[in-house]
Amino acid sequence: MDISPELLGRLIAHAREDPANECCGVVAVRGISPRRAVRVYRTRNIHESPLKFEIDSKELLGIWQQIEAEGLELGAIYHSHVRSAPYPSQTDISFAARWPGVEWIIVGLKDPAAPEVRSFLINGSEVSEVAI
Repeated sequence: MDISPELLGRLIAHAREDPANECCGVVAVRGISPRRAVRVYRTRNIHESPLKFEIDSKELLGIWQQIEAEGLELGAIYHSHVRSAPYPSQTDISFAARWPGVEWIIVGLKDPAAPEVRSFLINGSEVSEVAI
């Protein structure tokens, strides 16, 4: 996925706002190859937890409808890892099963002064890193 430094900065800023809890949101894209990120939608982690995230289903449905109405696609779901490297946990892998073809962008805050951002495609139990 092509994502501008400005949009990537928004993901990192969102993660840094509450470094004690995972943040989450959605990235809308346009195009096929490469898919270009055009908009970031912040969401609320209903668990307010450092260990897991979940987007309220009504909030996610509303964002998805808005994305489609604008002629865009849901390209990625993002969240942060507040204590670990940005690699999908087993919880992330299980959750991704419901979203085939959607990238999983993770902002790692293990070192808050130097956040690390990585993106993955998850197909079943297979995790593949993709360039952002």
